Amino acid sequence: MAQEIGIVYDGELCCSALHAPTGATLITDAPQDSGGKGASFSPTDLVAVAIGTCVAITMGIVAKRSNIDLKGMRIEVDKEMVSKPVRRIGVIRSKITFPAGLNLDDAAKAKLERAAELCPVRQTMHPDTKIITEFIYS
Repeated sequence: MAQEIGIVYDGELCCSALHAPTGATLITDAPQDSGGKGASFSPTDLVAVAIGTCVAITMGIVAKRSNIDLKGMRIEVDKEMVSKPVRRIGVIRSKITFPAGLNLDDAAKAKLERAAELCPVRQTMHPDTKIITEFIYS
């Protein structure tokens, strides 16, 4: 099995991840409320980032097929942790703002919103995790 991502525990609640095919690195740190420094993305932050970027890419694939240019689309993601029955992400909220001047009919909006719902990362989430998405059209 080829190693795509290698992770090293660096100590002090930090890890380094190496994306083998590209050499890109990513540093994680535990949040302060878990005893870390909060100096970088936490693992649960990366889940929120994964949903936001997966939604953007999945919508981009659908948009490209329909000759819709989503360049400049912005996604703000927020996560809320819960502690019962175990500590985990309880809610992920996303606000997707489409580029100014992009005119979409109702069918195109529905297609893009459906693509956001079907992003693979979102589909992988625990069923008890609430995912709330707001779409803002200019």
